[in-house]
Amino acid sequence: MALRTKTVTGGGWHTLESFWNVSTTGFFLNPPGAKIRVKHGAGWFSWTNQNQTLDGRTVKRLSIGRSSLVWARMQMNVATTSTVIYDVEPGSVANMPPEIHF
Repeated sequence: MALRTKTVTGGGWHTLESFWNVSTTGFFLNPPGAKIRVKHGAGWFSWTNQNQTLDGRTVKRLSIGRSSLVWARMQMNVATTSTVIYDVEPGSVANMPPEIHF
């Protein structure tokens, strides 16, 4: 278990974690209304996927596979500056989140 805490400035997308050629899984719960996604690549050659909105009740999961040979980032967009706590696990974790309390 690797709980992490970061302050995210309101407005716009902010990178929480960056990865290169590894597989990892992130779990997010709060703040409600925050948007999360995975962004691959950079500049004109970038794309996003796994766009989700947090509801504060259901743990949401972002995964990055080892087959991703490009730079991948877990990002968050919040309406107002917020402190977020999330979990990052190495490897490809099953669909269920680990038994942790955010």
